[in-house]
Amino acid sequence: MLPPEPAAPRPATVEPGEPTEQTLGLPIYPGAQFIASYDAGRGQRYYLYGANTDFAQVVAYYRTTLKQRGELVFEVPQIHMFEVGRFREETMVFPPGVTVKDYGPEGYASFKGKTPVRFQTIIQFVPAPPATAPVK
Repeated sequence: MLPPEPAAPRPATVEPGEPTEQTLGLPIYPGAQFIASYDAGRGQRYYLYGANTDFAQVVAYYRTTLKQRGELVFEVPQIHMFEVGRFREETMVFPPGVTVKDYGPEGYASFKGKTPVRFQTIIQFVPAPPATAPVK
C-alpha cells in the first residue's frame, strides 16, 4: 500500500478588498497582516499592516528592499519613513512611501476580528495616487 500523497499547499487567503503588493506598488513585509485602510484625501489611502517582528528587523528589510536608508523621524516611539515618490502638495496629502512604527512589547491593538490582536510593529503604506504612480 502506498503512503497517502501530501496535500497541495494552499495559497494564502486574501480577504476581498485587501491590498496586494501589486495594488500598493510597494513590498509588504513577509508575514505582515492587513489591519485596515483609511481615506487620506486627494485620492490617497493609508494601508496599515501589523507584524510581530522587531522594529529594527522591519526597517532593515525595507532598507534592503527599497534600496534606501530612509529616515528615523522620531526616536520615542521609533518611527522610520521611506519616501518612494515625489510629494506634490497640490495633489497629495502625504508623500508616497512606507512608514514603520515601533509599538514595543505591549503592541498595537487591532480589533479587526472578534478577538483583539496585538502587533509589535505597524507598517503604514501610502501609495502614490493613480495619476502619479511611477511607471515600472
